[in-house]
Amino acid sequence: MADIKLKDLKYLVAVADTRHFGRAAARCFVSQPTLSTQLKKLEEYLGLQLIERQPRRVTLTAAGELIVERARRIIEASAEVTEIARAAHDPLAGRLRVALLPTIGPYLLPLVMQKIRKALPRLELMLYEFQTAPMLEHLQAGDIDVGILALPAQGASLTTRPLYDEPFVVLAPAGHPLAARSSVKPGDLSGHTLLLLEEGHCLRDQALDVCSRINVHERQDFRATSIETLRQMVVAGAGITLLPELASRGAYAAAKGSVLRPFAKPAPSRTVGAVWRKNSARSVAIAAMLDVVAAEVHF
Repeated sequence: MADIKLKDLKYLVAVADTRHFGRAAARCFVSQPTLSTQLKKLEEYLGLQLIERQPRRVTLTAAGELIVERARRIIEASAEVTEIARAAHDPLAGRLRVALLPTIGPYLLPLVMQKIRKALPRLELMLYEFQTAPMLEHLQAGDIDVGILALPAQGASLTTRPLYDEPFVVLAPAGHPLAARSSVKPGDLSGHTLLLLEEGHCLRDQALDVCSRINVHERQDFRATSIETLRQMVVAGAGITLLPELASRGAYAAAKGSVLRPFAKPAPSRTVGAVWRKNSARSVAIAAMLDVVAAEVHF
C-alpha cells in the first residue's frame, strides 16, 4: 500500500466504535470481507497489530487505541475541507446532514420543515435518526453536521445551543384515577405502574428522573422501542407513561381509550437543543436552521 487511505481509517474507527466487524462494515456500507481485508493491509503497512481478533470479541491494541484517536481527527479535518469549499461558494446552500432523536424527530419536523424550506430554499436537509450515543459518535466522525437531542451533551470538540424547554405530560388509560384530575403533580404518580422506553433512549432516563423521589412501579416485563408503542400499551390499560408535549399535539393527541393530563406548574421538562463540531465549516447554515426551529416551537 503506497499510503494510508482515508477510507481505511474510517473502517478502523468504525471497528473501534462498534467492537464488531459486521456492524462496522454495515456502518461503512461495505461487505465484512472488504473491511477486514483493508484493515489487514493497514496493519501490514504500519507493521503493527491494531486489532485483537477473537471469536466473540473485538478489541484494540494499545497502539490501535492511539491511532484511532488520531484517525478521528484526520477524518474530521477531511470532512471540514469539503465543507469549507462548499460554504465558500454559498454558506446557506448545499446539503446539511441533520440527526434527531427518535423521541424528537417525528414530532418536531412537521412543525418546522416548511418554515425551513421557505427561509432557506437553497439548503437541502438530509435527515437521520439516532439515539444519543450513536448520534454523538457520528457527529464526531464527521458523518453528520448537527444533531438535535436532549441536553446536556458531552464532547470536548462539540458546542451546544438550547432551542426550547419541552414540558412532559402524563398519558393514562381512560378511567384511570389520574384521568379525573385537570392536572397532576409528580407525587400523584405514586403507586401507579409506569411504562418506559428501552435502555438507550434518553427519554427513559428523563422519565425515571422525574419519578425518582416517588413510589412509582416500573413495569419490568415491558420495554417499548418507540413512543407510539408506549401510547398503544397505555390504551391497552398496561399502565401510564410520560410523553414530551410535542408528542401529544395534533395528530398525536390522546388516542381513543387514553387521556392526556398536563403537570401543574412548574412542570417537569427536558431541554431540547442542538450539538455540532466547534470548528464546523457549516456553522452559518446550522445557525440559520436553528434560528427557524427556535422561533417556531412554543409552549
